[in-house]
Amino acid sequence: MKVILLQELKGRGGEGDVIEVAAGFANNYLYPQKIAIPATKGNLKQLEQRKHNIELREETRLGGASKFKEALEGNVVKVEAKVGEEGQLFGSVTSIMIAEAIKEGLGLDVDKKRIDLKTPIKTAGEHEVVISLYRDIKATLKLFVGAAGEEIPSEEAAEAVEAAEDAEAREELKAIEDAIVEEAAASIEAADAAGDAQAASEAAETAAEFIEAEDKQ
Repeated sequence: MKVILLQELKGRGGEGDVIEVAAGFANNYLYPQKIAIPATKGNLKQLEQRKHNIELREETRLGGASKFKEALEGNVVKVEAKVGEEGQLFGSVTSIMIAEAIKEGLGLDVDKKRIDLKTPIKTAGEHEVVISLYRDIKATLKLFVGAAGEEIPSEEAAEAVEAAEDAEAREELKAIEDAIVEEAAASIEAADAAGDAQAASEAAETAAEFIEAEDKQ
């Protein structure tokens, strides 16, 4: 059956996309969680009327995800773990542990559900971690797994120190940008409800201009 997404469904699409899903998945998960609505003729007609404002919101989301990627990409963070013989871990590194390491090392909040662990991390040393931010936008960062007190290798350590020094400034900038995005989304939603496409467009443009000015500082 076809449904209209009201928000991003990881790996499937974002707001306004019409996708095919199993009936049980729609009825038991997508509808109750307000992630989607049925793709009826009436809903599709309303979707067409709101298409412009949905595109404006999507542009804002993509811009925010791209900025978040820049803050994450290529940095190195450390996860402390119990290490046994030949670098084998007692247990494995979890998404929660990685999210906490990113918060501590970079000052950025990452949803653990967006951390792609294709296979469990069960060895000490350096690993690459991919984070799915929004739609096809992904960031890759380095993860150093070691015992408590163990130093990150020199080259990676220099990257980590630099990242830590910039973390506070980035977090402050992200807080500002998040507030702008939320305000813009609310303005667009209000204009959307009132049928004022021009006001919605102006809200999105104002947010984009403000974020661009902040980035240049």
